[in-house]
Amino acid sequence: MRILLVEDEENIQEMIKLNLELEDYEVVTTDNGKDALKYFKEQHFDLIILDVMLPEIDGFQICEQIRLENLEVPIMFLTAKDASPDRVTGLKKGADDYLTKPFNLEELLLRVQNLIKRTSKDPANTPDTFAFGPNQVNFITYEAKGRDGSFALTKKEAMLLKLLIDRKNEVVSRQQILQAVWGYDVYPSTRTIDNFILSFRKYFEPDPKNPNYFLSVRGVGYKFVHPG
Repeated sequence: MRILLVEDEENIQEMIKLNLELEDYEVVTTDNGKDALKYFKEQHFDLIILDVMLPEIDGFQICEQIRLENLEVPIMFLTAKDASPDRVTGLKKGADDYLTKPFNLEELLLRVQNLIKRTSKDPANTPDTFAFGPNQVNFITYEAKGRDGSFALTKKEAMLLKLLIDRKNEVVSRQQILQAVWGYDVYPSTRTIDNFILSFRKYFEPDPKNPNYFLSVRGVGYKFVHPG
């Protein structure tokens, strides 16, 4: 699970980051609102923790802008602004939780755990065997059936295909694909992703040059289109 922590007090940022990492979360940090919005647009997060008083763009504005694009990712305010009107403002902007400083670390970790648990999607939302058109894929055995008959997918092909199918009819950015399939440490070139998509079209599309299922979204990424 990945968390974006937006906090401009260095000692607090480091302390929270360390304790979240001890709980096995992957934590991306920034101390300003501009970078927070940049990271949000480029990467996938399972939770966003926001301070309110930040340089350039404050936490309320960040929350508002995130909610214009994404209604699902949980947002928690962690701030010294403890007046009741501030809490109301934060919740009105779309936050799921509001914790004031100074805070109890154990309480913070419990709230983080509960928010992620409450909003995380069931990882089994795509069945082990998935069919689209005349095609079929088994995500357990990596066996597939396409326009030229049966064949075996590689593990990476199966991971990428499942990611796209899990998020069918949504655009998945190249950055999100790299994180989900390859992880942070080994980044192939984005051309590698393009080649995987070309392979999927050869495997599954009636006419690979005019795809129905695996569409490119110029400058952003790809989406798997399925009417079902």
